[in-house]
Amino acid sequence: MGMLDGRVALVTGGSKGLGRAVCKTLAHEGAKVAFNYSKSEAEARAVEEDIAKAGGVAKGFKVSVLDKKGLWEMVREIEKAFGVIDVLVNNAGVSQAVPLALMEEEDWDLLMGVNVKGTFLATQAVLRGMVRLNRGRILNIGSLAGVKMLPAPVHYCTAKAAIKGFTESLAKEVARYGITVNCLAPGVLDEGVANHIPANRLDEYLQHCALGRPGKVEEIADLIAFLVSDKNSYMNGATIVVDGAV
Repeated sequence: MGMLDGRVALVTGGSKGLGRAVCKTLAHEGAKVAFNYSKSEAEARAVEEDIAKAGGVAKGFKVSVLDKKGLWEMVREIEKAFGVIDVLVNNAGVSQAVPLALMEEEDWDLLMGVNVKGTFLATQAVLRGMVRLNRGRILNIGSLAGVKMLPAPVHYCTAKAAIKGFTESLAKEVARYGITVNCLAPGVLDEGVANHIPANRLDEYLQHCALGRPGKVEEIADLIAFLVSDKNSYMNGATIVVDGAV
């Protein structure tokens, strides 16, 4: 018996990095897993195949988190195939290493769009089903850069700080429907945003990290599986920092 037996989960940005690890872990814990992706068909099919080989169920959908119509159509397809979504992991996000003085308006709009508006649109598409069920778990992936003062790009820090506020407000709004909303703020991980951090900045970060290493996406995914399970029934509106003690 897995922690998520009988659950239907949607992971945004599920074809690579942390999203891929989350999809695999949730499936291992018994959930039927759907995920969206925006670029690589091959990476998405690989996630589906890996989960199927392990005895799980997963289906990927090529749709942007900024495509409202596409998201709603995806949710309808997931409900037909698996049932109503009762677990949502808002993982899709982007970053850039651009200083404010050189930042274009398009750079700002991209990060605020994918990281913040995408979280809003995906949540809105799933929320009605959770309300009908009177049950649900929403986990938003924030960042250490959204809760601590770090030498990180301004638009990225701003977007991730917005996710914390979104989490806290929504948690109050939907608790009456048996839905909890939490935020996970990881430090630097071995995949994803770490690939865009200059080597000297990464070294500086690791010098201040008590554990002296980046986090592994698999260990973060294990924590996420617990956070969206019924074993975690009282935590709500919280932001959990997992950074190895920076």
